[in-house]
Amino acid sequence: MTFARDQLLQSVDRVNALKRKNFLRAPVPMLSSSEAERSIGNKAVFPMNSPRIQANPQSSLPFGEEAKPRFRTKTVATRLTPDELAEIEAAAEGAGQAVSEWLRETALRRARQRPADPAELVLAELWAVRYTLLNLFHAAAQAAVEGRQLLPDSILKIRDQSDARKRQQAHKLLEDFLASEGKGGGR
Repeated sequence: MTFARDQLLQSVDRVNALKRKNFLRAPVPMLSSSEAERSIGNKAVFPMNSPRIQANPQSSLPFGEEAKPRFRTKTVATRLTPDELAEIEAAAEGAGQAVSEWLRETALRRARQRPADPAELVLAELWAVRYTLLNLFHAAAQAAVEGRQLLPDSILKIRDQSDARKRQQAHKLLEDFLASEGKGGGR
């Protein structure tokens, strides 16, 4: 019973503090600790004739979802032929999106793509060849030591790993190189 009484008193103190700071919009009667102690048990803290505190939710979004950081206030308009509009509507419906949402996502995805840098593409292929050769030599040497043959699946796995990582690694190599150039580390 002491724990419940302490919790109740803390709650009353919080409500009174909020009332003093004008955080509560609805009129809430101030209670003393003795009034709160008398209402311990199954009785309500406030008399039945006092107005209830209406909780104003901070957001109308479901729990766990956050509001977008900024509102979309700009509009882009374009003209389409009926066939083009039908094509766009079909694509949006196929994606399960509204036409405006589908157009926005498609346009932003395209706008955010980096154009392919020929030097980066060549560097990516060169990195992939280096990665593949080093891993093939290592796998072949390990297989020879263990007295077994290198399986075709192992070779395909090395190739797939190389293909999956080559663009990312080439981009990282170029960024590192350009960063060192900017710091006076170039030759």
